[in-house]
Amino acid sequence: MFIPYLNFDGTTEAAMRFYCDVFGGENLGLMKFGDFPGMSPPDLQDDAEARARVVNASFTHAGGRLMASDYLPGWDAAPQAGCAVSHFAASRAEAERIFAALSEGGTVGMPFGDVMWADGFGMVKDRFGTSWMIGGPETNAG
Repeated sequence: MFIPYLNFDGTTEAAMRFYCDVFGGENLGLMKFGDFPGMSPPDLQDDAEARARVVNASFTHAGGRLMASDYLPGWDAAPQAGCAVSHFAASRAEAERIFAALSEGGTVGMPFGDVMWADGFGMVKDRFGTSWMIGGPETNAG
């Protein structure tokens, strides 16, 4: 089983609360670096910003799980650079709702529309920097 694990620069809590709401997730769990003394590097243990960042977050949805964490301050990385999370909803209407929610404040790469491999499909980079490929139920074509 593959489980996507996303990384953010201080926005994991907001992103995961948003995703859990959009996808109808359950069992959202958030753990912060400050909850685990000694977890962050010694030079950051007294850093309030580092202690407030999320060391691990997850929620369940449709038999799967989405996980994420924050980078520690000073890490030079772009969230989800070079990858996308693909999600196929149970219906076209649900896929369109999810796509619209993820598009708010984001950038649409491919508008949601008809394709041969699913009952609707679109690509968007959301306001947190995560790229999504959202589709309706898969078809046998493609």
